Amino acid sequence: MAKEEKTNVMRVLEQHSIPYTPHTYDPGAGLDGISVAKQLGQDPACVFKTLVARGASKGIYVFDIPVAETLDLKKAARAVGEKSIAMVPQKELLPLTGYVHGGCSPVGMKKQYPTVFDETAELFDTIMVSAGKIGFQVELSPAALLELVGASTADLTSG
Repeated sequence: MAKEEKTNVMRVLEQHSIPYTPHTYDPGAGLDGISVAKQLGQDPACVFKTLVARGASKGIYVFDIPVAETLDLKKAARAVGEKSIAMVPQKELLPLTGYVHGGCSPVGMKKQYPTVFDETAELFDTIMVSAGKIGFQVELSPAALLELVGASTADLTSG
């Protein structure tokens, strides 16, 4: 039997004794969050995508929102006390975080940036985030995850 592949995110969770359930999906069947949630048999509301933005002050911020939602840049800026924020260009993602687009996780980034989860994360017993590699997700307690990354919560989505 093949040895289960461990990602850096899984190693960080284990170092902090945070229980998680690993999940894998086929990236060829669609990389967008809704396709991933469907493949995993999950409600898209409890599968979170990690977005990285830069504030007017040049600070870097991490936002995690449900995959079917859109980040409201004004709400996000308010949540971190910035005048405005903009998404970082995709080419900057790897040097800033150590992760590629589609495999970005709030856990185990090169540097711990201020992180804000959409307030809906706290409504679930478990949520899913990327395990830091395309094709891999981890399911875990939102409370444990927020504590690990020092995250706050706020209303971050449009609509």
